[in-house]
Amino acid sequence: MGKEKTYDTAVKQERAVLVGVVRPGEKPEETKEYLDELAFLVDTAGGVVENTFTQKMQKPDRGTFVGTGKLEEIKAYVKSEEIDMVVFDDELSPSQLRNIERELEVKILDRSNLILDIFAGRAQTAQAKTQVELAQLQYLLPRLTRLWTHLERQKGGIGMRGPGETQIESDRRMILEKISLLKGRLKLIDKQNETQRKNRAALIRVALVGYTNVGKSTIMNMISKSEVFAENKLFATLDTTVRKVVIENLPFLLSDTVGFIRKLPHHLVECFKSTLDEVREADILIHVVDVSHASFEDQINVVNETLKDLGARDKDTIVVFNKIDAYVSPEADEFNEEEEKAPFTLEEFKKSWMAQHNTPSLFISALHKENLEEFKQLLYDKIVALHVERYPYDKLLY
Repeated sequence: MGKEKTYDTAVKQERAVLVGVVRPGEKPEETKEYLDELAFLVDTAGGVVENTFTQKMQKPDRGTFVGTGKLEEIKAYVKSEEIDMVVFDDELSPSQLRNIERELEVKILDRSNLILDIFAGRAQTAQAKTQVELAQLQYLLPRLTRLWTHLERQKGGIGMRGPGETQIESDRRMILEKISLLKGRLKLIDKQNETQRKNRAALIRVALVGYTNVGKSTIMNMISKSEVFAENKLFATLDTTVRKVVIENLPFLLSDTVGFIRKLPHHLVECFKSTLDEVREADILIHVVDVSHASFEDQINVVNETLKDLGARDKDTIVVFNKIDAYVSPEADEFNEEEEKAPFTLEEFKKSWMAQHNTPSLFISALHKENLEEFKQLLYDKIVALHVERYPYDKLLY
């Protein structure tokens, strides 16, 4: 008998390289932060980053994003290391995408395309799936010609242009029809959600907001004692989750929303604005910050700008600095291991600039359930104050 064949059925991780342009005035730590986040996005999508290429430029090249010399360098590495895909940190124009793909002859993704792919994998509800599909089609529409570049490489390419153009026009018409259909479906879903929100109008509404991967879902689970998916990945939560919560004798609604991120694709922001109605219509916002992240101040600014775009910047907000157990002071001496390991005490956090510049604010560790009673008490006090203001005849209950 011959030897039985065996097959490796394990899913192979796609190997990627990252490409970024360093603009004038951009600090090295900013560049590192952007590309670290891009690497985290690749990891979240299931890939593995093998190398990173950067180039200092006034602005990206109109034809190839980076200069021809840098593109040749990337091409040589991609071929020698058998890289599967090249990911660019900014959105590529259709012509850039086409030119780079022709030169490198591997899969080319930009930041927007990568985020859309992650969203597509994370969407659970009909609303989220519809929103993501709409964003993907809107992203794809101006890039349709790229899908037909294989016709140019066929033997006897002359005469193939006509069918190719015809197919592109056919695809464009189909995509426009699908976009129209999805927009209509979203309007219907939005009406249903609006009805649900009106039915819940009697209760005070609290929404968790923040940068992606700061611990919102962990806090949601902790306060509501519900099981909301939480993991150390970007966009672990995509669908808005609403839970009825009772602290002492007072019920309120708590919602967990999709995390914000810098350079979020425009189409995605537009599509998800309806999901973020929970933020716009909330009475109180809990802005969760990962205080252990090296660039948490930048993340705070990104969230505040997004809230401003949504018309929710002036809402009553509690800033909650989470992950205090993992915080390392930037003043810690990098050569003094003992000093670096010494954690901040709660009192030190309360006296820090973070507390002074963000009022009201709290410092917690949702994972280790540290300082949660103070958090719940502050939230309870705010909800009571709003409830009494809205329903003055109920004040004897508190």
